[in-house]
Amino acid sequence: MDLTPFVEQLRRELTVAAEAGGEEARVLAERLAAPLESSVRLALLNALSVAAEELTSQLAPGSVDVRLRGGDIGFAVTQPPAPEPAAAPTPAAAPAPDTDDGSTIRITLRLPEALKSRVEDAAAATGSSVNTWLVRAVSSALDTGHRTPPTETRRSGRWSTGEHFTGWAR
Repeated sequence: MDLTPFVEQLRRELTVAAEAGGEEARVLAERLAAPLESSVRLALLNALSVAAEELTSQLAPGSVDVRLRGGDIGFAVTQPPAPEPAAAPTPAAAPAPDTDDGSTIRITLRLPEALKSRVEDAAAATGSSVNTWLVRAVSSALDTGHRTPPTETRRSGRWSTGEHFTGWAR
């Protein structure tokens, strides 16, 4: 997608609006249009990125990614995987109380460097962004019932999770 026609349209409209203010305003508008071009392109790219995020939230686990190649913008659409045929029909589960209402939130996730590299490689292998890959992984883990919160017990002054010790307590 070439943004040039949209930027040119904005430039023309700015010039037409400035003509109402006289010759000085028109000249000023023409002088301001060139430096504003990169800001307009960035604003359009940001708007397209937000639109892609909204579409991704509607398509989950599918996704829409905005890709910038040179001066051109493209979209990569990843379709959700086809559902695997079930061996026997199962009764429909009641919707979970924490179902997605379409809004998104931002969180900070701290990963060890080696794990981060593996996540990036896995995302690249599927042709999706790291964020999209992580959303799919979390959704898949929760949907398949892999909810196993750690159980911590105190043994001889140490906190233990399963068979691994995680720290000292005094």
